[in-house]
Amino acid sequence: QVQLVESGGGLVQPGGSLRLSCAASGFIFSRYAMRWYRQAPGKERGLVAGMLLPGGSRDYVDSVKGRFIISRDNTNNTVYLQMNDLKAEDTAVYYCVAIYGSWAYWGQGTQVTVSS
Repeated sequence: QVQLVESGGGLVQPGGSLRLSCAASGFIFSRYAMRWYRQAPGKERGLVAGMLLPGGSRDYVDSVKGRFIISRDNTNNTVYLQMNDLKAEDTAVYYCVAIYGSWAYWGQGTQVTVSS
């Protein structure tokens, strides 16, 4: 049974940091590209960051470049999103996604709220 379980979301003040985690199980984690998506209220879901393999290239949406870092640990089947200098516009539900060819598995999402 495939599972992606996100954690680490919450309420943070502008300029603060959060670290999201996504624990994967039920598939061969090391073979999958991992991505983080987010969806803000009233907006479409969009890609935030992606990473194929540990040490491999990382891709970020322009709005988070220099602030967010995606990483993965194939030993513990976990992908992370370190979010620094958070802004109000980062408020959204964040989803972890595992992709292999045409297959995609989604987590249930974790809420991040940036507010003073």
